Amino acid sequence: MRLVCSDGTYVQYMLDFESALARAEAEVGIIPSNAAIAITKSCVAKQFDIAGLADDAAQSGNPAIPLVKLLTASVAKENPEAARYVHWGATSQDVIDTAMVLQLRAGIDALLHDLDRAIAGFAELARQYRNTATVARTLLQHALPMPFGLKLAEYAAALHRSRSRSKRLRAECLVLQFGGAGGTLAALGDSGLKVAKHLAKELSLPLPDAPWHTHRDRIAEAASVFAILCGTCGKIARDISLLMQTEVGEAFEPVCEGRGGSSALPHKRNPVLATAAIACATMAPNLAATIFAAQAHEHERSAGLWHAEWTTLPALMLVTSGALAAITDIAEGLEVDVGRMRANLDSTYGLVMAEAASMALATKIGKSEAHKLVEAASRKSVEAKQHLRDILEKDSHVTILAASDLDKIFEPNSYQGISQMLIDRLLKSLDRN
Repeated sequence: MRLVCSDGTYVQYMLDFESALARAEAEVGIIPSNAAIAITKSCVAKQFDIAGLADDAAQSGNPAIPLVKLLTASVAKENPEAARYVHWGATSQDVIDTAMVLQLRAGIDALLHDLDRAIAGFAELARQYRNTATVARTLLQHALPMPFGLKLAEYAAALHRSRSRSKRLRAECLVLQFGGAGGTLAALGDSGLKVAKHLAKELSLPLPDAPWHTHRDRIAEAASVFAILCGTCGKIARDISLLMQTEVGEAFEPVCEGRGGSSALPHKRNPVLATAAIACATMAPNLAATIFAAQAHEHERSAGLWHAEWTTLPALMLVTSGALAAITDIAEGLEVDVGRMRANLDSTYGLVMAEAASMALATKIGKSEAHKLVEAASRKSVEAKQHLRDILEKDSHVTILAASDLDKIFEPNSYQGISQMLIDRLLKSLDRN
């Protein structure tokens, strides 16, 4: 992603637009074929001073203006006649916006690669741990037992939904920008649509119904897709960081030489991958918000709002890539301590099975009465540090339940509802495009 968002790559995307424009116009007969050949030959970013171009862009107001001048001069060295046709009928925003679209397309392709790895990693873990009971936590407190595989399948499915959004974004929203100075392609007479069709084909981009210079809904949608993916990565990372706590110790991100240590404490195993993902996910919403705020362009060309996208969108792409890279490493190397999961389930004297006991009693004495009974028994269990099963067994109201019923009630794997069906449904959802 750093390569995709680099200055040199972005300049090349702008030059790709210029060379494709020349070929499209030659195809329609607007410029000579030999001019298109000469222009295409000069559209190589490596031959230009990128740092100098950046300085000139600050003075010109955008990078396309100095780039077109440099490109024109480069073409003129080999073919002065062809130099007359550089950037024919286009405007700076056509170049910059289409380059942004090409950048987004390449960025999505980079994300899809890591998404496929992360989804596959969590899906495999879900299958491996689908029968491993762990604590479901609500408001950071023990709630119920659940299969750890369900948690992992949910990670895979959430990432897969972002994969689907990304693919749809790539196919439907990343379209050519080509409208000329005012969005009418007036400089090309009645040939504007013909050129646009050939230009879109040259760049393998969909052709929109009309230019979209000041309608930024597609760019905003792209920002939302990146931010949602980043948020999903942040949620997974937050879970892993909590599971790695010393007091919990149920699952750990993979460790390798130089990762997770402390400069002061030799025993530490810090959640550095999770930390990176959480940091990225924290930045993403504000970057996306800038893109959302930059939608209210005035008339046919914006002063300032369009410009705010230029550094914000690559930054959002980079933090999303960073978050996903960390989560991919976790998905492919997560270490699970099954014994610690069971120990944590047992650590609260059976309280994690309180709802199971309450619901079993509810069938005999009613839900409200059963809830009060188990609630009172739970308080006694905590005060006396005795197992909830032992407290309940001594209660005369519970004698209506057989000892074998109590044994089943306090087995975590016996109280998981439709969890196994949900795991199957989530894993099956991964087969959808």
